[in-house]
Amino acid sequence: MPADGPAAKQAKTMPTSPAALKLRQLRLMTAIKTPYKPDGDIDLEAFDKHVEHQIKHGVEALIIGGTTGEGHLFSWDEHLSLIAHTKSKFGGRIAIVGNTGSNHTAETAYATKKGFALGMDCALLINPYYGKTSARGIVMHIEAGLKYGPGIIYNVPGRTGQDIKPEVIMELSKNENFVGVKECMGHERIKLLSDQGVACWSGNDEQCHLSRREHGAVGVISVTSNIVPGLMRELMHGERNDALDAKLQPLYKWLFTEPNPIGVNTMLMMMGAAHPVFRLPYTHTSKEMREEAMGMMKSIGLEHCPVFREKGMIVLEDSDFKHTLGGDE
Repeated sequence: MPADGPAAKQAKTMPTSPAALKLRQLRLMTAIKTPYKPDGDIDLEAFDKHVEHQIKHGVEALIIGGTTGEGHLFSWDEHLSLIAHTKSKFGGRIAIVGNTGSNHTAETAYATKKGFALGMDCALLINPYYGKTSARGIVMHIEAGLKYGPGIIYNVPGRTGQDIKPEVIMELSKNENFVGVKECMGHERIKLLSDQGVACWSGNDEQCHLSRREHGAVGVISVTSNIVPGLMRELMHGERNDALDAKLQPLYKWLFTEPNPIGVNTMLMMMGAAHPVFRLPYTHTSKEMREEAMGMMKSIGLEHCPVFREKGMIVLEDSDFKHTLGGDE
């Protein structure tokens, strides 16, 4: 990162642990998909294969059990076991960010403490959703997680129903374990925070190129990098590439036509990177959308994708998909 970037500004003005400073250098993090076996249990074999593809194509960190990874559908035992497994298999090769945040402060503290004990490098921490609180309450809630190690704050008002205002972020940034923000409020908010020395990762794939090139974002925490990790790395690490960004816009739009993670799950199943098994309440896209995806991905280039099926990417029939309640149903 350039010496005058957000991480450098923050290092000069705010107390910063060495671990937090190191994490601020990461440009591409994938909100990794969690695959399932036909019985609804987490499919570690498929997960490992997908992670290897991520590492091969230059992804620098994984968000374990985030929205895309469906951590909200896990028991804490499942969630923490997946963090431990990822650390055991891939620790040292890729940074591990555990989504140990919750709307329950005691659970946030419990899961974050356990996650660091299991070897995760960073926590992803969210403000209390549904049971919303005051600005001071948000600070106290998130500090309960930052107590145990480096943390990235996740601001996604479209899911939580409450924006974490810049003044709250600035208060949290005084904590030495504060790493930065996954910010979903767009370019203007990212620029405002970046100009004050806060490391920001875009939470909107369709905006990430401009956020990175024009508005001060360090990089992106991406859903699309599940599908085209190498191309997303090029957008974040290479020279400015408006043509590649334009080429990927139809994919961004497709992935978020239905609420995430429906699109990315369906596409990875079509590629053979996961069994066609959903944990409810998620289900597959329409067949029309799947057919559209076939043409789109052939145009982008399937060589960039985790196509693990011998026959390549296929549309699948509605009857091919299975729905479960999880491993304990």
